[in-house]
Amino acid sequence: MNTDQAFDLLKDAGVIESISIQTVRRWLREGKVKYEGGNKNRNTGYIIDDTDQAFELLKDAGITESISIQTVSRWLREGKIKYEGNGNRNTGYIIDDTASMLSKNDRIDQNKDEIIHRLKLKIQAQDKHIEGIEELHETSKKILIQQRDMFKKEVVLLKNEKSKLQNETKDLLKENIELRNELIKVKENKRDSYNFDSNNQSNDYSEKLGLAKMASNKELLAEYKGLLKITHPDHDGNSKVFHYIKTDYDNFRKFIKGK
Repeated sequence: MNTDQAFDLLKDAGVIESISIQTVRRWLREGKVKYEGGNKNRNTGYIIDDTDQAFELLKDAGITESISIQTVSRWLREGKIKYEGNGNRNTGYIIDDTASMLSKNDRIDQNKDEIIHRLKLKIQAQDKHIEGIEELHETSKKILIQQRDMFKKEVVLLKNEKSKLQNETKDLLKENIELRNELIKVKENKRDSYNFDSNNQSNDYSEKLGLAKMASNKELLAEYKGLLKITHPDHDGNSKVFHYIKTDYDNFRKFIKGK
């Protein structure tokens, strides 16, 4: 086969022109094409010896296996291939114009069987691949359903915890308000229990503080300090009351030291 026929085959196989030029030049250097074309004569008989050589040429030209199978099958029907290959590879010319050695129809039928067998194997492989994908899909679906159910349970638990915390917060707030009111009452009672009579010049400090007459000096000092803290202006106390108690407190300390 000449270069013109090689170009025609590559074009028929869908190879772009630039790749075809590079491939035919390489085939010439490697001795896979007998002579250069250019006389525009095309043989109408066999162009390639067998299917093995055709597959090898297409693979060498960068054609994918699936397209190669379709192309070789068509070349067999069109009579461009002599006979089905037997697995042997010729080391000399791959493309030739020699006469057919076997019956064309028999070889075409055999090659069709081989192509059908290859296609069946491919279909089986694809079926297994699809089965694997479907199994993976089902597994993923089950996992997602389990995760969804788990998330729903967690949402319910979180809602319950939120409701519980809200109730506890309300109870604590209510308790805090009650304690605050009670503290205010205690402070008011302490202030009210103190004798603020400025005309009373008595040194009976226990009477002023509302304590028993037998109360110790330590108890009196502690009571004074408590009143000073409650009435201090920094603690929202009355400055006049604070000043009065502070004066009385200082006098009591002097009284203790003078004993």
